[in-house]
Amino acid sequence: MHSLIDRMMRAARLDANLYEEVEADRLTMHQATTVVLLSSLAAGIGNAATGGLGGILLLTIGAFIGWYIWAYMTYFIGTRLLPEPQTEADLGQLLRTIGFSSSPGLIRILAVIPLLKAVVFVGASMWMLVAMVIAVRQALDYTSTWRALVVCAIGWLIQAGVLLAIFAAAGGPDSGN
Repeated sequence: MHSLIDRMMRAARLDANLYEEVEADRLTMHQATTVVLLSSLAAGIGNAATGGLGGILLLTIGAFIGWYIWAYMTYFIGTRLLPEPQTEADLGQLLRTIGFSSSPGLIRILAVIPLLKAVVFVGASMWMLVAMVIAVRQALDYTSTWRALVVCAIGWLIQAGVLLAIFAAAGGPDSGN
């Protein structure tokens, strides 16, 4: 059995074989969930100077909701709207692969250093996006990385809209309350 740390390192190194491995192994769902939790906590801690304890909690909850929404939208778009002939996947496969694509997000804890905050968050976001495109390409059995990128982009836009609506309804910082 592969350790969580080994899998996270391979995911961060953009190892396509890792994404195939977790796609096929239903028992890795708890590990994928742990990766999302650790990544979102790192973001919250990195943003603690700005958001405090409430910000850590909000980022963690938002990350979990966002993970599920993005995985579901990616699954739907990738298997129903933009499949390739060989595409065959289920929601669990997308949750596991996308969960592991959050591994690079652990570096966001370095944003506690004020001078690094913007660079760390932008760098981590770009790294995570590249990892997600690889994860989606593998989970949806795509031969086209561009198709995976388009599916990720559409899913992200929908997920971002849903999260903004949730935070606005809850009276979050972007609601204007």
